[in-house]
Amino acid sequence: MSDFRLILSGLGRKPLRTGLLIFAIFIAFLIYGVLAAFQSSLENAAGPSSGNRLVVANRINFTQPLPLAYVNRIQNVEGVADVSYSNWFGGYYQAPRNFLLTFAVDPESYTRIYSEYVMPEDQRQAFITNRDSIMVGRSVAEQYGWQLGQQIPLSSNIWRRRDGTSVWPVVIRAIYDGKDANTSTGSVFVHFEYLDEGRTFSNDTVGIVQIVTADPAQNDAVAARLDAQFANSRAETETLSEQAFNAAFIDQRGNIGLIILGVTGAAFVTILLIVGNAMAGAIRERTGEIAVMKTLGFTSGRLGRIVVGETLLLAPIRRPLLGLALANLLTNALSSIPALNQFFGGMRITSQIALSAVGFMAALGFITGAVPAFNAMRVNVITAFRRI
Repeated sequence: MSDFRLILSGLGRKPLRTGLLIFAIFIAFLIYGVLAAFQSSLENAAGPSSGNRLVVANRINFTQPLPLAYVNRIQNVEGVADVSYSNWFGGYYQAPRNFLLTFAVDPESYTRIYSEYVMPEDQRQAFITNRDSIMVGRSVAEQYGWQLGQQIPLSSNIWRRRDGTSVWPVVIRAIYDGKDANTSTGSVFVHFEYLDEGRTFSNDTVGIVQIVTADPAQNDAVAARLDAQFANSRAETETLSEQAFNAAFIDQRGNIGLIILGVTGAAFVTILLIVGNAMAGAIRERTGEIAVMKTLGFTSGRLGRIVVGETLLLAPIRRPLLGLALANLLTNALSSIPALNQFFGGMRITSQIALSAVGFMAALGFITGAVPAFNAMRVNVITAFRRI
């Protein structure tokens, strides 16, 4: 009889136990897939990132402003190819519970740098030309039923207008889509000059400055030049890669990565203990069989491979990838809801998540099979026959 037939025979001895292990692994990978997609969506929600984009922020904290005059000085730094700037708006629609990811930006340079946001050119030009205009993502427009040319009352929980109100009447001039499925369309962009002219404080300041470097290999050198230029000034700077800045932005909500690692780690450790204990029990039940097999000439190494093969074969039988498939369907369904897409746009199972899951699957099979295989290899034939 082939080793593969022996492996299938071992798995079929306790159908109920095998079925419960299948279900446990399925749930573990379902949890992993949903949480990993959730983390990926949070990274996308902070904004797209590119290898040649850097972010210049106040060294104290990126919530502190920078003088608008810094923009021209940054433009002249060696290695800087393009510059834009933005400011957090803190927007909501009609009621504070209708929170919007809103930024005040320089329309021309921002839409040039962030080519991930795709829209017709006439809409882009309308956004650039009209100061009371906004550019909204497709998911936000669908959520509230907004149309091009519609005027809406956009409120801010930070900025008050000179007339004493916090309501900023704006007109929707552009609706953008994402360049690919990973680009969130859950943000709203206000014309920076409209904000700066109308607000009651912090005029002529910006929140952050986004730059594009001429060569990604020179990012560190460009960052050093920028920060050295503003050293000992009233607003010292800290220049980070866009990816690092986005991570810092996400960390405001808590260490999401650590939370996800803890939850998935607990799930996998629990499954590891369950499967390991079940396999160890199965080997103890088959001590007599193993003794007979050794008498018939099965080597310890071959027996060890059969036991490990059972745990490895259990992984495809349990179909952990089905857990990922269901997680993908679930995340796609959640991401398609406009109200959720604003915050969790791009929530889906990526190829990187799937490859990580395959690695976890293989590791789970080897680790859970190692101890039972070792026990099977060291079974003493004479002692085993005495127990029969």
